[in-house]
Amino acid sequence: MKEEDGFGGSCQKMTLQPLTPVNCASLIQPGCSLLQLDGEVLLFGQKGWPKRSCPTGVFGMRFKNSELKLRAISFSNDSCYLPPLRCPAVCRLDPYDGLPESYLIHGGRTPNNEISSSLYMLTMDSRGCNRKLALCCKEKELVGEAPGARYGHTISMVQSRGKTACVLFGGRSYMPAGERTTESWNSVVDCPPQVYLFDLEFGCSSVHTFPELTDGQSFHLALAREDCVYILGGHSLTSDSRPPRLFRLRVELLQGSPLLSCEVLETDISISSAIITRTGPTHKYIILGGYQSNSQKRLECSTVTLDEKGIHIEPLEPPKWTPDIIHSRTWFGGSAGEVRVLLAVPTEGRPSQPDAYYFFQVNFETEGEGKEEEVTQGCSQQSTDYDDSTPLEDSEELYFGREPHELEDSSDIEEDTYNEEDEEDESQTSYWIKCCLGCQVDQNTWEPYYSTELHRPAMIFCSRGEEGHWVHAQCMELSETLLVKLSQGSKKYFCLDHGGLPYQERTPPRQIMSLKRTPMKVKYRQMPTTIKMTPAKKKLFQKAF
Repeated sequence: MKEEDGFGGSCQKMTLQPLTPVNCASLIQPGCSLLQLDGEVLLFGQKGWPKRSCPTGVFGMRFKNSELKLRAISFSNDSCYLPPLRCPAVCRLDPYDGLPESYLIHGGRTPNNEISSSLYMLTMDSRGCNRKLALCCKEKELVGEAPGARYGHTISMVQSRGKTACVLFGGRSYMPAGERTTESWNSVVDCPPQVYLFDLEFGCSSVHTFPELTDGQSFHLALAREDCVYILGGHSLTSDSRPPRLFRLRVELLQGSPLLSCEVLETDISISSAIITRTGPTHKYIILGGYQSNSQKRLECSTVTLDEKGIHIEPLEPPKWTPDIIHSRTWFGGSAGEVRVLLAVPTEGRPSQPDAYYFFQVNFETEGEGKEEEVTQGCSQQSTDYDDSTPLEDSEELYFGREPHELEDSSDIEEDTYNEEDEEDESQTSYWIKCCLGCQVDQNTWEPYYSTELHRPAMIFCSRGEEGHWVHAQCMELSETLLVKLSQGSKKYFCLDHGGLPYQERTPPRQIMSLKRTPMKVKYRQMPTTIKMTPAKKKLFQKAF
């Protein structure tokens, strides 16, 4: 379908291609987020623990030859702890005023079903001599009327009169503390339909209400251009519906206090939990995926263009969906760059499929372009091939004086691919053993306790004895702060049955060995001369003297 004038005068052709995850299928779960930093696609929001291969829980993602591979991403030493968050609000910040490309991450759900209210800024810290990406995460503090804990909301960046600010809207959270009962303790409600505005430089936050916004909504779309934010679709828990809604928030950052206005626009699109991807440097987007009702996915696609006149939404011919996609009840995914979208649908319990999800990539091509060379999103400046082998340490000697084209084809650093087979086998590490007499961990009733847990309980190694043994951190009554501290340190830990933390902190008494004194043997000691005589000679000798 040609989108003349509405989409750059070009025809967007969408193709669907199945993907084979290479030993990483269990890490990609609903609620995860895909980010793009320095030309690399990052997977964020999924973290099992303990994980030897990736303690940070952030992975670089690569597509090559219909295969999907992940690589562990490291953080700088001065980074704060970034917990695994599902369904957070994520906003990409293009470089401006000398600041680097970055991401804002607010809220989200932790694996133990807590809801976060923290705001993080994620930037690229450096690239090693072998082009390995290192990230830096800093927590930003907000003052004033700061938004509370929530998930399923959006953050957008607006620019007005040479200033910038962030707009936060929507989401869900637990019921207020005074209204929660035993039966409704884990029940969630829509957050009030309020708009939060805050700046990143000083962290000042303010809240604004509008008569046009009557009901809370979550899992909507938000697109920003200059001083306007367009909010499209969303789901309302109050009415359990996805009404066709489109609002335009205009923000004027005046010298004194900001001026905000809200306008209701017409639309016939009912959508929630959709995927939106930008197709170029201008404000042109493609919307696909999502739901239009509780029992019906939205198989249609749309193009969106933002300009001085407003927002323009046009239908776009979708790719040829496979039967697995058409008949699946749910699906999820994210934008993996300007030319690709990652989709996942459940296998619906088929025993022949070892993985829980089928994975697909949707590619965008412009009419007239031939088949492009294999795009390695997440590795445009990455020289690894994510092959399965033992990780190598960074070495300047390996890459000194080598040209960029030599690094692209280098196999010396294709050694950091994440491989689930590299993780410890549960049958050997025994995550579900009875670690102590008072062990309460049961495989059938276990629920995540720490934010670092996902599918298995957190364990810590007790160094008592020659071989030691593993125990559950929850059974040892360890706080999450102490657990993280012990996992990052090099000190030995002893479980409660073997002394516990007091035994660990106590310096063992010094044993003084008693000295065993042995007489010295003289090497050249002269012995007295003895004369051997018979009794007769002895008697004669005595008579002579």
